[in-house]
Amino acid sequence: MDMNVKPKPVAQTALERVIQRPSREEAEAAVRTLIAWAGDNPNREGLIDTPRRVVDSYREFYSGYDEDAAKILETTFSEVGGYDDIVLVRDIPFNSHCEHHMVPFVGKAHIAYLPHDGVVGLSKLARVTDVFAKRLQTQENLTAQIIEAINEAINPRGAAVMLEAEHMCMSMRGVRKHGSSTITHRFTGVLAEDRQEQDRFFALIRAGR
Repeated sequence: MDMNVKPKPVAQTALERVIQRPSREEAEAAVRTLIAWAGDNPNREGLIDTPRRVVDSYREFYSGYDEDAAKILETTFSEVGGYDDIVLVRDIPFNSHCEHHMVPFVGKAHIAYLPHDGVVGLSKLARVTDVFAKRLQTQENLTAQIIEAINEAINPRGAAVMLEAEHMCMSMRGVRKHGSSTITHRFTGVLAEDRQEQDRFFALIRAGR
C-alpha cells in the first residue's frame, strides 16, 4: 500500500497562542480556593490530595490542546484498489466539556467521507474526534472543527459529521432534563450538494441498530 506523508509546519498549540499556562502549583491553589468557596475544608483528610488529583484529571480531560489534528491525518494511503465510495466510521464514543459550565457532554460521532486523493487509517478519525473533544467546547463547534480538519488534510470529494450527545449542563443542572440528546451534523462537497448521498449517510448510521 502506497503511503503519502504530507509535511506540516510546526505550530503552537491553541493554548500557547491564547494564554500563558499557569504553573501546577497555581492550578492546585485554584482548586483549593474552589473547594473552600463550595463550603468545605480543603485541608481535611478526604480533600487534602484532591487539588493534585483534579489537576491530573484536567490534564487528561483537556489534552486536546496539546495535540495537532493535521499531524494525525498527515499520513494517507493511495493504494486502495480504486475504491472511491463512502467511508464511514460510526458510533465513535467521545466525551467533552461544555465551555459555558465546564461540565461534561457525552455521546457518539459518525464520520464519513468520499475519497479523492487517498484514505486515512480508520483509527485516525477517532483520534481527530478526541483532539477537539478534549477541549472546552460547544457541540456545534466540535462538529465544525472535525469536518474542517478532514477537509484540509485529505481533500475528500465530500464529508459528513454527525454528533449525538447528552449534555450534563441540561441533565445535572438548569432544566434537569435527564436523557435528552442533542444532534448536530454538517456536510461538505458532494455530501452537501446531493440529498441522496445525505440520505445514504443517515441510512448507514441506522443500519444494524
